[in-house]
Amino acid sequence: MVSKGETEDESLIARYVSSFGQLDALIADEVLDRIGWQLADDPDQYGYKWWRPTRVTAELSALDPIYSKLPGRFPPLFERLALSYRWAEVDLQSYRLLANPPGPGLGGLLQQIQRDPIMWKHLLKVGFIQFGKGPDIDYDPVCFDISSRKKNEKDCRIVKIDHELILCGGQVEVVAELAPSFRQLMLATIDLANQSCGE
Repeated sequence: MVSKGETEDESLIARYVSSFGQLDALIADEVLDRIGWQLADDPDQYGYKWWRPTRVTAELSALDPIYSKLPGRFPPLFERLALSYRWAEVDLQSYRLLANPPGPGLGGLLQQIQRDPIMWKHLLKVGFIQFGKGPDIDYDPVCFDISSRKKNEKDCRIVKIDHELILCGGQVEVVAELAPSFRQLMLATIDLANQSCGE
């Protein structure tokens, strides 16, 4: 449901971000997840902490330093997500979303995308921008396939790439299409979260 003064896309993004806590425990660990620790609430009575996505407001120009390194733009909904929230890496069961760490700009997001220099180099060369990984301990990159965009389209299909082929021989092979667009991926994630809550 769209509230007064909120666009349909803003409502979709808010529902997507709400699904994080339905699909992942969001446990903060000072050693294993420094970003989650930065976003964490105060500890509970047993000393445990949980992180929460943080709402922010950033201008579209905050994406310029990232776009100067990429062969194309993110889908518009991912742009708005990145400009509106900060989050730690989150496991959404069919994929993990890379972190968009707290900070004055989006340099932390770029660092997450570039984290594995071998993946970064090979994926970009053929038009893939990593924004996630497989679920749990699956290291396969989940990417925007910007080469799949048709003329006048801004969204693109979401694919999973075999990481071993990249690391062993520099080959980039799509092993699955997770969704025909980022919008569809968001909707599928929200549906999964609703199912997990019995809605």
